[in-house]
Order: sequence, then structure tokens, then C-alpha cells
Amino acid sequence: MKKQPAPSSDLELLPSAAPFWRDPDKRAVVFQIVALLLVAVVSYYLFSNTQANLERQSIATGFGFLDKEAGFEIGESLIEYSAADHYVDALLVGALNTLKVSLIGIVLTILLGTLVGIARLSSNWLVAKLAGGYIEVMQNIPVLLQLFFWYAIFYESFPSPRQALNPVEGIFLCNRGLIFAVPEAHAAHAAMGWAFVAALAIGWGLNRWGRRRQVQTGQAFPAIRVTAALCLVMPALVWLFFGAPTAIDMPELRGFNFQGGVTVSPEFSALLLGLVFYTAAFVAEIVRAGIQSVGRGQVEAAMSVGLRPGQVLHLVVLPQALRVIIPPLTSQMLNLTKNSSLAIAIGYADFVAVTNTTINQTGQAIEGVALIMLVFLFFSLSTSLIMNWYNKKMALVER
Repeated sequence: MKKQPAPSSDLELLPSAAPFWRDPDKRAVVFQIVALLLVAVVSYYLFSNTQANLERQSIATGFGFLDKEAGFEIGESLIEYSAADHYVDALLVGALNTLKVSLIGIVLTILLGTLVGIARLSSNWLVAKLAGGYIEVMQNIPVLLQLFFWYAIFYESFPSPRQALNPVEGIFLCNRGLIFAVPEAHAAHAAMGWAFVAALAIGWGLNRWGRRRQVQTGQAFPAIRVTAALCLVMPALVWLFFGAPTAIDMPELRGFNFQGGVTVSPEFSALLLGLVFYTAAFVAEIVRAGIQSVGRGQVEAAMSVGLRPGQVLHLVVLPQALRVIIPPLTSQMLNLTKNSSLAIAIGYADFVAVTNTTINQTGQAIEGVALIMLVFLFFSLSTSLIMNWYNKKMALVER
């Protein structure tokens, strides 16, 4: 048998390098560069075309209009504002109004959604069916229709200010909203607020210390009860220190409306109720799924050591279910914030409504839409950042 000649060198044993177009890593880099160039070309074309059209129609561009006088009033504001203020002040009022309804709505949605989700799994037939009916009805009615429904109830069902309902002294309900008495402005109130925050901070520290102590000694520390007591006692002590002010700003009917107290407008109430009831239905299903993801053996083990049903839910089920609940819950919180832009349909002065008024007066449509996009992007990214941090904190850590 004829012998094969030996290779002349070791280099002939090495495989030849793959061609450039067959190397997946190099191809990926090329494709990304090409995609980036295409995006840049399209962006430049759109920008230059827009600039040319604006110049041809003699439309000014830029954000210089923000320093001009707004010239319009806003019905609700968390800060002092008048028509003589600048557009930037008006936009700030709108952003704060959006933030107000979003934050309050998120808190109420989580509370209501958790309650309905737990009720959906109740062993009581009536409670479970009522919770299921609420979920089915609210999920299948568009949120815009719900806003119109609640808005119509406030304006059609409640009387005028002169015939306002007065169930309790200092509280009035009419088609102008809910008007109620509040304590008169006093330095003690701000100090009480700071005392409340300090009590929460102390309670947070006690909770962390109590957990470490329980791990080391096995003895539990009633951190929740101590925190609740501090939240009551510390503001009360501050109130006494400032002389225990008791003056009340009572609402009074003057002319065609109430003066004094605090007014919760029908627009804000309708928007808040619509967003909360709609989004809570989805949150309830998320909570239900999270609870059902916890193994039955966990519940049986907790009950076998003598824990009551409420303790099993609070100490065993919900802490484990949170790892399943948090990611989809974040999406619902973002949806609530973005759905708040529908406030323009019922006349609530949110950021979108104020920006639309600004666009109508100045003609700066591109800048106005860009501001709307940036503000909602900021709100969404902030919410995602906080929830992602909390999700990491609650995630299981392998050792």
C-alpha cells in the first residue's frame, strides 16, 4: 500500500481563516453599523425636511416661548399660579397635576387590586363571585368610557352648590366637587409633617434591627406596632409644643360657589376613580396569579406550625408571591400614568391639557409634543427604576 507524503510543515495542518462575510461576529458589527447609518440618514432627512417646511411657512422654532406670559388660568394647581406667569410655570403646574393623580392613583390601585385579588380566591362563594364580576366588568369597559361615566355622575347626579349635600358638618358634596374643612395654615402643620417622616425613618431602622435580632435570638420585635405608635405620638407632641392650634378653615357658600376649605374637583375625582377602578382589575388578576404560584405545601406547612390564615397570607404567601407580582405590576403602574393623559377628555388640567393650550396659543406644536414625550418618558423611567430596584431586592439570591 502506497504511503501518503508527510506534510511539509505544521502550518498546513491549521484550518484556513473563514472569509469575512462568513464570520458571524464581523457580520454582526457590519449590520449594526449599516443600521445605525440608516437611522442617522432617515433622522437627518426628517429633521432637514421639517426645518425647510417651517422656514417656508415662517413658523418660529425653539423653546423661547417658555419665557413669555401664558395668559390663561388653570383651575387646579399645587403651586401658586396666575395668568400673568410664564408658559414654563403653566407647564410645571400641568406636570405636577399629572404627578399628583398618578401617585395617588398608584397607591389606591395597589390597595384595591390586592384586596380584590385576595377576595377572588376566597372560600366564600359570594365574595369570590363578586370579585370575579368586578374584574370581568372593569377589564372589558374602555377606560375612556369609565372616565365619561364618573364625570357624568358628578355633574348630573349631584345638586348645585346652593342645594349641596351636607352629610357632616364642614363637608359638602355638589356638582362642583367635594368641599371639606381643613385646619388653618400654621407653622405647626409643617413641623408635624416632618415629625411624621422622622417617625417613619425611625420605624424603618427599628424594623431592620428587629430582623437582625430575630435571626440571632429568635425573638420577634413588634416593629409595625411601634412605628404606628411613633407616627401618632411624635406629631401629637409637636402639635402640643406649638400650642395645640385648633383653628379650622370652614367652607362657606358665597354667591354661586363655596369659599374656604379644600375642594376636590369633579374632574380630578372622575379621573382618579376611572383610572383606579380600571387598573385595579388588572392588578387583581396579577395578585391572584402570584398567590396561586406559591406551592400548596408552603401554606400547609405554615398552618401546621399554628399560624392563623391572616398570618399565613401576610408572612408566607405574599412575600413569596411578590417575586411573581412585581414585574407585571410595574407595567400596570406605567399604564396608569400614561392613561392619565386621557384627562383632557373630561377637562382636568394635566400636562397634556396645559401643553395643548400652549400649542394653540403659540403654534409651537413640535416643541409641545416633544415636551409631552419627554415628561411621560421621565415619569415612566422613574417608575421603572424604582420598581426594578425593589424587584432586585425581593429576588431570590442563590448561595
